[in-house]
Amino acid sequence: MRTTDPKGRSARSRALRHGADRGARGHARTPVGATRAEKSEARRQAIVAAALDEFCTRGFAATRLDDVARRAKVAKGTIYLHFRDKQALFQEIVGTMLVPLLGVLEAPPPDVPLRQVLERFVDTFVREIYSTERRNVLRLVMTEGPRFPQLAEFYYRNVVERAIAAMRALLTRAKARGELKDDTLIRFPQLIVAPGMMAIIWSGLFDRFAPLDVAAMMRAHVAALLEGAAP
Repeated sequence: MRTTDPKGRSARSRALRHGADRGARGHARTPVGATRAEKSEARRQAIVAAALDEFCTRGFAATRLDDVARRAKVAKGTIYLHFRDKQALFQEIVGTMLVPLLGVLEAPPPDVPLRQVLERFVDTFVREIYSTERRNVLRLVMTEGPRFPQLAEFYYRNVVERAIAAMRALLTRAKARGELKDDTLIRFPQLIVAPGMMAIIWSGLFDRFAPLDVAAMMRAHVAALLEGAAP
């Protein structure tokens, strides 16, 4: 099975994410005179983009690889050259598309105040996740996770667990610098990301009635949390 390590930040991962944001529009474009490896990667990108569209439209259970192949304009057998099965394809999408958010938490600049790091986290979430088709990946995990626990476990092990560990490390350093009065946020880092999850749910149910300014809401939430946690 060829799935991408979520810790990787390869050119292939960047290309995959850009391709998925565009959506599947048939073959990924390849330059004239492209090598065999470049053509293979272009087909792979088209498959992932098509799969994202199919998963978002039909859900995990109803999506068929035949439909993914048709949307990507490749033979079904081509999919199996890159992915073992439908689950591996879904895991590829999850593992690569949420990397930008983890990068903010796992590699913050040294000695930057906690509030600035969290505001950058908010900006990255809104720009790289909420404002793109990546938010549909999160919504898919929420809706399909209860029926397909192996997908929920993959998401937890490769995204959530890493994010919580990075957030705790960030908050622990902030407390050591005197930015936090106690360990409440260290024990419950979920409080920081809660409005982002709520925004994903809201966008699917109520956005057409009452659109949210997600960036402003999440910044207000960070400000309120840090004000309450200040020494």
